[in-house]
Amino acid sequence: MPKILLVDDEPDIVEFLKYNLEMEDYEVIVGYDGTEALKKLPENPDLIILDIMMPNLDGFEVYKKITAKPKYRDIPVIFLTAKSGEMDEVKGLELGASDYIQKPISPKKLIARVKANLRKVSSKKDESEEKKEVSIGPLVIDKVKYLVKIDKDDVVFPRKEFELLFFLANNPGRVYSRDELLREVWGSDVFVVDRTVDVHIRKIREKLGTHSDLIETVKGVGYKFKSV
Repeated sequence: MPKILLVDDEPDIVEFLKYNLEMEDYEVIVGYDGTEALKKLPENPDLIILDIMMPNLDGFEVYKKITAKPKYRDIPVIFLTAKSGEMDEVKGLELGASDYIQKPISPKKLIARVKANLRKVSSKKDESEEKKEVSIGPLVIDKVKYLVKIDKDDVVFPRKEFELLFFLANNPGRVYSRDELLREVWGSDVFVVDRTVDVHIRKIREKLGTHSDLIETVKGVGYKFKSV
């Protein structure tokens, strides 16, 4: 039975979503603020649903603390927010969240997103032949430890930045459009804006420093990793 941590500071929403998730045979652990979320975090959750606006610690801070531990970096996280507009969405996705749902929440939409994110994780686990390490030029990218060595120095990347870098480095010389990168890294069931790719590429280049030119922009098309 998949285990879900559900955190929101509105008890009515928690009970409503908990009921609908349990009807789909999910085990649901609940919390009502950021501090409680960290206390209730199970050892092996399959998915986390986090409200953004919460007392003590907001959802973004909770996410940062959870994913600071390597064993949680592959766990899909869905952010919930009452705000309109894309700024919260972009911020959450920049941090590495898997998905984003705006309130009021449709139970059918939530269940669909939960299933889509769990399917994506399952399919990744089934890819037994996937490379666990890519060594190219000055970079060594370790998929197991979610760690990048740049000129032999360890550099930690947020999850989606890491996955995007790993994907591009694993396919050097090939040009990918933004839509293709969204599909390959975020998945076809997750709704994110094209600008998200550009933001992640910019942040990756900042971390690559003097090696930022390893990721090339192909005008009017997308991005590629330089063949070394």
